[in-house]
Amino acid sequence: MIQGTGSDVGKSLVVAGLARAYANRGLKVAPFKPQNMSNNAAVTAKGGEIGRAQALQARAARRAPCVDMNPVLLKPQGGAGSQIVVQGRVEGQAAARAYQDLKPRLMPRVLESYGRLATSCDLVLVEGAGSAAEINLRENDIANMGFARRVGAPVVLVADIDRGGVIAQLVGCKAVIEEDDAALIEGFIVNKFRGDPSLFVDGMGWIAARTGWRALGLLPYFDAAARLPAEDAFGLRAAPKAKEGGLAISVLLLPNIANFDDFDPLKAEHGVRLVFLQQGEPLPAETRLVILPGSKATIADLAALRANGWDIDLAAHLRRGGRVFGVCGGYQMMGRRIADPHGIEGPPGEVEGLAMLDVTTVLGTRKTLDHVAGASAGDGTARFSGYEMHMGVTEGPDCARPALRFDDGRMDGAASRDGLAAGVYTHGLFAADSFRAAFLRSLGAEPSALRYEASIEETLDALAAHCEAHLDLDALLEIAR
Repeated sequence: MIQGTGSDVGKSLVVAGLARAYANRGLKVAPFKPQNMSNNAAVTAKGGEIGRAQALQARAARRAPCVDMNPVLLKPQGGAGSQIVVQGRVEGQAAARAYQDLKPRLMPRVLESYGRLATSCDLVLVEGAGSAAEINLRENDIANMGFARRVGAPVVLVADIDRGGVIAQLVGCKAVIEEDDAALIEGFIVNKFRGDPSLFVDGMGWIAARTGWRALGLLPYFDAAARLPAEDAFGLRAAPKAKEGGLAISVLLLPNIANFDDFDPLKAEHGVRLVFLQQGEPLPAETRLVILPGSKATIADLAALRANGWDIDLAAHLRRGGRVFGVCGGYQMMGRRIADPHGIEGPPGEVEGLAMLDVTTVLGTRKTLDHVAGASAGDGTARFSGYEMHMGVTEGPDCARPALRFDDGRMDGAASRDGLAAGVYTHGLFAADSFRAAFLRSLGAEPSALRYEASIEETLDALAAHCEAHLDLDALLEIAR
């Protein structure tokens, strides 16, 4: 089990690298995360929902993702608490404190999923959540030491030297956790190192001496990680300045943004300058396209959009002939009205939309989770494959101008009469090279020769080689045995 001294120390990336490295050695590998919290999710082949990181780790292991790889997924919904997804299906929602009382009832489902995975492979790589030292949440824990103790999983701790204080991270963890928990920890990895590794040889030895844990590697910062789908929106809020020049695309960074990896392929295009606009930032005048992204709390995010003044910016943008494209929750916001009769996102009621599209959305209790494939509804030459993940039905006159045609004959999306505003429910469109190229050409930009899916595979192979070079994989495998 790979646990961390904190959030965002690189646990997910280490598991992905190890998964590909051990798969390259001929082992049948499966990733597993007992409990995840993320609004970046993926749909499995059987229509279940898991965290995006586990889907990437499954890809690294060269396995199809399944719901057992992430049996409990929490999807924050702002003031409404978190939606609780268990073994791929929504089973309600709960506030943070109420969820703590619910965890003992979820542990049997977690163990059930783990058991099925363990019988299907040679090696299960378990990822913890947050910090192993969260002793205030240790009672009823299903995500870290509580799970490790139940299955007897040996633990390796990952710490992040890039944020500073790495010695204190590891030694402090040993100081505060229970002795029986500490006894499960076999070793540690120091991640995100920059500079001359010889300068931290003494540091590694000092940590090992103080903790009694084995030093399993000093892992240099892996710059290519930026090419892989991220799980946490925190990185978007701390993102570096976008490159200069090229087609300007602005994505509104909503408080409850979801599935923002939809736009990674656009960001990877050499001729595109894609930025996530922070709260308080006006829409840049040079913006050619504004994207309204997916949201886990559409009505709350629509209110935040208006509070930020972006509705005024968007109206002016359209008057100047700019384009607006909405995905999922962003598509819903573009309509005339959003109704929530069942109180899915809060108290029952309805709100006015941005009226860019002549459509109305009604949020329902059924969640659509499905893989789809098709082509653009125009000439049908721009192929794509993606997935639907939404609660709600959108209807209205502008749906007579759909954006997409699925292979089964269904249509998706709507467009305004002037073609400046359009939206769809389908996620993952821009990962398809032909669709992305046609989309960029419609905006007056020339696409590059980027082969996006191939680039992900190349990055996973590079990550595996990175782990092979800097971690003691033989020792890690022996610990697992």
